Amino acid sequence: MATLKDYRDERLRKLEDLKTLGIEPYPSTAQRTHGCGEVVANYDELEGQQVTVVGRIISIRSFGKLAFIILRDDSGDVQLYLQKDSMAELDATSGMLGMKQLKLLDTGDFIQATGEMVTTQTGEKSVGVKELRILTKTLRPLPEKLENKEERFRRRYVDMNVNCEIRERFKRRSIFWQATRDFLNQHGFIEINTPVLEHTTGGADANPFVTHMDALDDQEFYLRISHELPLKRLIGAGFEKVYDLGPRFRNENFSDEHLPEHIAMEWYAAYWNWRDGMAFMEKMYASVLEKTFGTLQFTLGNFEIDMSKQWEVWDYAETIKKHYDIDVWNVTIEEVAAKLKDNGLEVEKVDSIPRSIDKLWKNIRKDVTGPVWLINTPTFISPLSKTSSDDERVVERFQPVIAGSELGNGFSELNDPLDQLNRFVEQQHMRDAGDEEAMMLDIDYVEMLEYGMPPACGWGHSERVFWIFEGVTAREGVPFPQLKSDIDETTKSIYPELAL
Repeated sequence: MATLKDYRDERLRKLEDLKTLGIEPYPSTAQRTHGCGEVVANYDELEGQQVTVVGRIISIRSFGKLAFIILRDDSGDVQLYLQKDSMAELDATSGMLGMKQLKLLDTGDFIQATGEMVTTQTGEKSVGVKELRILTKTLRPLPEKLENKEERFRRRYVDMNVNCEIRERFKRRSIFWQATRDFLNQHGFIEINTPVLEHTTGGADANPFVTHMDALDDQEFYLRISHELPLKRLIGAGFEKVYDLGPRFRNENFSDEHLPEHIAMEWYAAYWNWRDGMAFMEKMYASVLEKTFGTLQFTLGNFEIDMSKQWEVWDYAETIKKHYDIDVWNVTIEEVAAKLKDNGLEVEKVDSIPRSIDKLWKNIRKDVTGPVWLINTPTFISPLSKTSSDDERVVERFQPVIAGSELGNGFSELNDPLDQLNRFVEQQHMRDAGDEEAMMLDIDYVEMLEYGMPPACGWGHSERVFWIFEGVTAREGVPFPQLKSDIDETTKSIYPELAL
């Protein structure tokens, strides 16, 4: 049975044959008048007209004086119909291949074909080829199918060729973020990119990646875990509606809903409060999902979700009380730990009532269909939120829960510098005690608040929103998921001189 190396060696031979004929197998230019899918879709208008198409060879069938090639580009597939009597002869100067040179082509190669739109005897709408050029000679054959998940993730460029639905997924991902930008821009927000490298990272409970900058005397920097604090500095600088959309980094484990590197968006609006933000986000969700998926009704696992219906509103403490008979305002770490154990949940390594109670909430959350707004989160769980004017024990925070997942986070922003400093100090004490995800004390941010920041509402969500509604895991939802570095044995054998 032929191996990958055997196939590669055969293609290398064909590559040399092309060069011997004077054909450049990797030209720098290509011409195209129409897409492959376009000429099929618009056949009635194009019948009898000359077109030029480009793309990757999916299959080749040759019968001496007659041949058929299926060609694919981003727009779709088209059949190429080749007859010896109609084909131009070999012309190395212009890179033209003749009928005899078809044997030097393989599936996976990129070619350019020019001819008239015709219908074959079997009724197939085709390009009757007159001129054929090679654009790229490939050395490795594409597999017919790719089912191993690890291999699919590692060679995503192959996965997208073999499983075309994967490529369509990332088109939808692009639409999702463009629709997000469009909605924000239409409502008066402006996009301002904030630094990825930060002296002090904050805005979320997460363990950061650490690096150093040679140009600043090897000072320590962190990859941002959130866009929050720089964007709120912009609110303090006089901007009233700002957002940023881009990567953030959290040095944490992989899961079906978490990746150490992912895309996220955050917006902040001066003179808004949390209720303004809730109303705005209900409209944004509906707009973005409709544009991305063409519907507001979704079947996601066991959940039947209608994003057009009225959102439910759940109170945090009431929900915990209802499910676990725990009063979050009067409970010991021992009582919470007992509830965790009773429900088969891991007890946190750091004795933290806030984190333990929130783990109980997450156990409830996994069965919530939604859409639901979770409100009245205790202050001790959300240190950057503004305390409620109605109940100082809770903050003006709102979180969407859909299909068992939290798909965002928003709140009335804390703009009292003394209150913020006290909360930072509490977080720093937790960090010093061993909680690596607790927030750092950001004194520059406190200084900004002392200069003054108006009342504001902020919101953030990651591409988890897309993953959930697309019905995929985190790794399936990004083009190139992070994996341990690995080089397969075949590649090592092909390049022995590199000592890979």
